[in-house]
Amino acid sequence: MSAEELLEEARRSLSRVSPEELAGLPDVLVVDIRPHHNRAAEGEIPGSIPVERIVLEWRLDPGGEHRIPGFTADTTVVVLCNEGYASSLAARDLQRVGLPRATDLVGGFRAYAAAGLPVRPGATQAVT
Repeated sequence: MSAEELLEEARRSLSRVSPEELAGLPDVLVVDIRPHHNRAAEGEIPGSIPVERIVLEWRLDPGGEHRIPGFTADTTVVVLCNEGYASSLAARDLQRVGLPRATDLVGGFRAYAAAGLPVRPGATQAVT
């Protein structure tokens, strides 16, 4: 299976959200998997939680002992990356660990920022 086929397969299970839709979603957990240098250069979505991709499944497994607090299996989780490719694969993996409402942001952070939506400067420390 090629990377493109893997991406297409992952996206079939997602109800992806646009930047404008994300701005209007209540009670959503926004998870930023971009590297620190991208977040430092471009900023972050206010209220988002940066999580290193390498630990994503462990920190967001709703039944896991190493999960971050504040969410349940019923929480809508929106994952974002730079342009909406890696986030699709990550969201599909989160569905597999027990977050059926996990999805991703169409176009990623860059589409969100280009839409003129709120961005906070700098980068916060990622969950590791």
